[in-house]
Amino acid sequence: MEMRGLKQIRKENNLNQLKVALDLAISREAISHYENGKRNPSLEMLVAFSKYFNVSIDYLITGKDFEKK
Repeated sequence: MEMRGLKQIRKENNLNQLKVALDLAISREAISHYENGKRNPSLEMLVAFSKYFNVSIDYLITGKDFEKK
């Protein structure tokens, strides 16, 4: 699953993959794999990204906020 929102929010905050990886104590390659859909993050990692960027998990995955129907 490609995490469109993760790449989008990282770029909006002018952060490179290495900075985010160092701040979250993971590898730069892991960030790249998550952004490109080569690997899926654990639930704990999704929560860490959500807190780090102050966005919802839904946003990290889809690039859009959750909409009620």
